[in-house]
Amino acid sequence: MRETEEERGAGFDHMQMEDQVEDMETQEGVALEDGGGDVPVVEETPAVNGESRPLTDTDMEEDDSRPEATFRFTVENFSKLKDSTLSPPCYVRNLPWKIMVMPRTTPNQDKQMTRCLGFFLQCNGDSDSSSWSVQASAELRLLKHDGEEPFSRKISHLFYCKENDWGFSHFISWSDVCDPEKGYIKDDSITLEVYVCADAPHGVSWDSKKHTGYVGLKNQGATCYMNSLLQVLYFTNQLRKAVYKMPTESDDSAKSVALALQRVFYELQFNDKPVGTKKLTKSFGWETLDSFMQHDVQEFLRVLLDNLESKMKDTCVEGTIPKLFEGKMVSFIRCKNVEYTSSRTEAFYDIQLNVKGKKTLYDSFKDYVAVEMLDGENKYDAGIYGLQDAEKGVIFSGFPPVLHLHLMRFQYDPMTDSNVKINDRFEFPESLNLDEYLQKPEDTPARYTLHAVLVHSGDNHGGHYVVFINPKGDGKWCKFDDDVVSRCTKTEAIENNFGGQDEEMCIAVRNCTNAYMLVYIRDSCLHEVLEEVKEDDIPSELIFRLQEEKRMETIKRKERNEAHLYLAVQVLTDDDFCGHQGPDLFDPEKVQDHALRFRIRKSATVRELVETLAESMKYPLEQVRIWPINQRSNETYRPSLLDPEADFGKAVMDAADSNNPWLVYLELIPPDSDIHALSPFDRDTDILLFFKQYCPKQKKLHYCGHLYISVSRNTSDLIPVLNERAGFPPDTDLILYEEVRPNHIQKFEDLNCPIEKALDEPMDGDIIVFQKDDPNVVSELPTAKAYFRDLLYRMEILFIDKNNPNDSGFSMEMSQSMTYDQMAKKVAHRLNTDPYLLQFFKSQNYRDLPGYPLKCSSEDTLKDIMSHAKPKTVRKLFYQILSIKVSELENKRQVKCIWMSEDLKEEKELVLYPDKNGKVVDLLQEARKVLSLSEAGSGQLRLVEIASSKIFCSHSEETLLENLRLDNTRVFRIEEVPKDETNLRENEVLMPCAHFQKEIFSTFGTPFYLKITHGESFARVKERIHKRLEVPDKEFEKWKFALVVMGRATYIDNEDFVVDLKEFRPHLTPGGPGSATRPWLGLEHVNKAPKRTRYNYLEKAIKIHN
Repeated sequence: MRETEEERGAGFDHMQMEDQVEDMETQEGVALEDGGGDVPVVEETPAVNGESRPLTDTDMEEDDSRPEATFRFTVENFSKLKDSTLSPPCYVRNLPWKIMVMPRTTPNQDKQMTRCLGFFLQCNGDSDSSSWSVQASAELRLLKHDGEEPFSRKISHLFYCKENDWGFSHFISWSDVCDPEKGYIKDDSITLEVYVCADAPHGVSWDSKKHTGYVGLKNQGATCYMNSLLQVLYFTNQLRKAVYKMPTESDDSAKSVALALQRVFYELQFNDKPVGTKKLTKSFGWETLDSFMQHDVQEFLRVLLDNLESKMKDTCVEGTIPKLFEGKMVSFIRCKNVEYTSSRTEAFYDIQLNVKGKKTLYDSFKDYVAVEMLDGENKYDAGIYGLQDAEKGVIFSGFPPVLHLHLMRFQYDPMTDSNVKINDRFEFPESLNLDEYLQKPEDTPARYTLHAVLVHSGDNHGGHYVVFINPKGDGKWCKFDDDVVSRCTKTEAIENNFGGQDEEMCIAVRNCTNAYMLVYIRDSCLHEVLEEVKEDDIPSELIFRLQEEKRMETIKRKERNEAHLYLAVQVLTDDDFCGHQGPDLFDPEKVQDHALRFRIRKSATVRELVETLAESMKYPLEQVRIWPINQRSNETYRPSLLDPEADFGKAVMDAADSNNPWLVYLELIPPDSDIHALSPFDRDTDILLFFKQYCPKQKKLHYCGHLYISVSRNTSDLIPVLNERAGFPPDTDLILYEEVRPNHIQKFEDLNCPIEKALDEPMDGDIIVFQKDDPNVVSELPTAKAYFRDLLYRMEILFIDKNNPNDSGFSMEMSQSMTYDQMAKKVAHRLNTDPYLLQFFKSQNYRDLPGYPLKCSSEDTLKDIMSHAKPKTVRKLFYQILSIKVSELENKRQVKCIWMSEDLKEEKELVLYPDKNGKVVDLLQEARKVLSLSEAGSGQLRLVEIASSKIFCSHSEETLLENLRLDNTRVFRIEEVPKDETNLRENEVLMPCAHFQKEIFSTFGTPFYLKITHGESFARVKERIHKRLEVPDKEFEKWKFALVVMGRATYIDNEDFVVDLKEFRPHLTPGGPGSATRPWLGLEHVNKAPKRTRYNYLEKAIKIHN
């Protein structure tokens, strides 16, 4: 963006000067010299002719980090200037700024080339970094030697690596500079001066803590407004103290908003570097894309404060939120000619003020409390007094200690059918007096001091958010721009954010930078609200938890950074083999869950690893032995031997054969053993065997440890050992099997042959399964062979509660040969319910949702039932617990309805089971069984069908249930018929009403019926809607009403409009006499539910889990 036609970077290509419009470029490629050998003179001065703009804050430090400076550059032997010349640097915001001057030639109006002076301001020109940037405005001046008014021009620019200089190729003509009469040159020298004012830079070493005492927040996406708001809440010190004292000891670290906010506040208070907010947004339930969605700032603030208020209930800080932020206003209607007033007191946490057409904050407040006259055709119905002239308005009965004011910068424009940003100038004071807007004086004056100004730069499509805060309420301001915090003046914080055209700078970008929210603190509460928060105010338990989190994060970060130097070793012991019911000694897919994990340098030796493991397990070295676990060619995982002589000197990475992580079995002496050292192992004659005992009655495997034995020994020598380990009598006959490969075992036919011949291929880590030789055993799986065959056909199924969208479910292992009844009984036992009250549903393949229900009379096996499941995915079944037996349900029809109270506030879901062939009257009868109707009500129920937040129809009691469209596009609502609607007269009709925003197809909210009478004024109709919906007066004034017929809306703007039932009854459509379209009354207003972009599937509303 260029500020004027001539303003540009110094690298403008002179070959393009034939173009009438000069484009912005930089000085890249221009040689920089010292002006032909002449030594330039640089002088820093605070003022020239009294026109420089020093900081208004007297305590602003004059150092390299200062926000502004004025400096000069004297060029001697000016007539000999041939090339670009740079001044020595002047440091502002810790960056070097230089004046760049050069002779240039530009075309004049006659396209003749004329010589002129090029004058630029360069920033950080010698840096090789590509990540820095700084926004600055400057005034470039050519001084006169007699002290008269200099020639000056202004710039504003975002300086960064590719545009590190900015100024004018044609600052002034060469002839004017050299003309002695002009007063610029003397003794062949000129003096250039620059006043520069810069924001704190991004992407360079800017120590916010050092310069301001505060730190910023990292920006993790389009959430800058959140950072601004968090800083405002943080500097509301009384709130910060209360947040620290919320009980979060037992909160989930990932889901607790309260704990996440405590963490952010603590780090803002004690960190030296910018603080991250990812854990906070994660606690809201925001996913990756959510953090890039610009949610509404007012909605975010309300949701966050509501959450904190809930968290503070029943604690020592209960009531802090309303105490700080809650004010009261009174909505009233006051009759002018009779003594009658209707009023209602409402609480508010913030105030929305109009900006359009208002010059000052006081103008907006006057507009807010302006009284509306109700007269003529719009008279107020005052009950026994009849229609009366009246005044309608609001008045404040109390202002809170902390006042949040939202300036309505974004409004809907019907001309463009879109939201537009209002950039008009709107002034707000540093000190605010609201006494005149109070119903009656409060105990203390309603005088406020400005504490924070939240600012938006950009348009309604996006932009950038910053906040200016007066932390101590003493007029010393700081600017918080995400991770960068800097000191600033009152002018920068207040006047510069009024908006509107900046006549002096004439800079377009300034037009869209203005305040959208203000925070004021009541003077009488200033000390209490801003009282310093000390470490003593923070519970020691919270400090310990946060510091421990930080310590663990530091350790994990170090581990991640050094991960390439280390080998991860996963260690299994005999304890990890106990309870395993599958092939091998453990489940390779679940080894992460129970293996001990160690990190050791890749260069360490195996001996050092063994020593580390022994020390960690608190065993002497002679009582441990390490066995690497390798995957054999037959897909089994078995321990194998390490040679102490050959392998112990190897590097662990070599011994692990580059496997990372490296899985090993650590053999240990049993704790209750009298043995002081592990038995020696002869690798030439011995073999390491593992044993499992199978129990047919339990249908379970029991791990029975391991044994070193010579391969030349007879297999029968194992019998006494196995009987002892299984707790059997010594002479018990056993059947032995070798576990050859997954789910396949082979029986030992001859127990008198040597072990080396009995085993298929004798190797360390072989597994022998044994059981009692009992031919009379009664079991579904009488032998180990049958058990392993059954294992092959087992499947793991995840059962999920159909009615709980957040249910993570539970897993159960089942045989594919199970019947429906067997499965139902097993699941019912887990859920502690009757199996006949369970109904199961298949999972939809491509949508993780419940599909069709399973028939309880099905004779299919589980294998048939799960045949729909995709391979290599988690097998799922959904279930629900019924109130009637599933066999009875097959003769019923399940209907989900919503029960709605008459005031449209109470809503609950009903699951009803009328007869399959029944009517609506049967459905309503089922509803009566579960509803408690008021004795004062009519006692009549009706079924209303709703589609797209509009009433589709009200069903007759004789309507067959099979004719109802029970799908996801329709909602069926049961409601009690109001007494005045039970017997309608000929001149009365029930009118469907629905809410919409801008377009009649953009319906939302809860639709309802309204009784209207032929000939009544529409003002009366509006009054009944207002009363029924209990909408605040100020808000209801903005509502519009339209009669919608066959997709066309006719707005009812005339207050004299009289109801004609012909217009409100169904209209015939071209479909013939049998088809009619029912008109409905549209209520147009802003949908205050969480907003959606048109890419609905990407965006989620602000939600808070905890």
